[in-house]
Amino acid sequence: MTQTLNYRQMGTADRGQAHALFGQTMAYVAFTAGLFALGAWAGRNLTGAVGIVAFLAAFATLFGMRFAARRSVPLTIGLLAAFGLLIGLAVAPTVAYYGSMDPRALWEAGGATALFIAGFGAAGYATRRDLSALARVSFWALLALIVFGIVLIFVHIPGADLVYSVLGLVIFAGFTLFDFQRLRTNTDNATAPLLAASIFLDVLNVFLFFLNIFSGNER
Repeated sequence: MTQTLNYRQMGTADRGQAHALFGQTMAYVAFTAGLFALGAWAGRNLTGAVGIVAFLAAFATLFGMRFAARRSVPLTIGLLAAFGLLIGLAVAPTVAYYGSMDPRALWEAGGATALFIAGFGAAGYATRRDLSALARVSFWALLALIVFGIVLIFVHIPGADLVYSVLGLVIFAGFTLFDFQRLRTNTDNATAPLLAASIFLDVLNVFLFFLNIFSGNER
């Protein structure tokens, strides 16, 4: 069972476990990022249709992780690895497209993402304020953003792509704050793969939003 405590309620042992969980989770994030990069490289010549199939398969592994976490940590880690590789394949056509249009945008987006996650991650980890309400607001805001994105498929609105990306960054700032706070208040090491998947999704979405901005919103 997940153990979540207020930081002030933690003893020395609990804080040590929280710090160990942080290191373990970030190692999993780096591991997933490496497999994502491998998948993005391997799938650079894939078609968009194959990317969609890989995307659906990647999110199927996420659901599988939630069930596996209750039964087997090694299976959960294996599904996390599969998720990283599959989401890399899914995003590969998009990354290849932007790379062909403006390779510099990839490096700029990567640098901006690192600063964004470091800044908001540190703030979320350090704050004593309960951010559960922020997570709920971010979730509903994300659903609204998805609807807005669907509307943009059919309706052209000048400057809407930039607005969409900026709103996305605001929303994932909230998710990043909350996810890193969970790292500090959680003492169950079995949740590390799930936390890593959540943080990696924050990183990936922030990267894609920045990529859209730095590429001049080209589509």
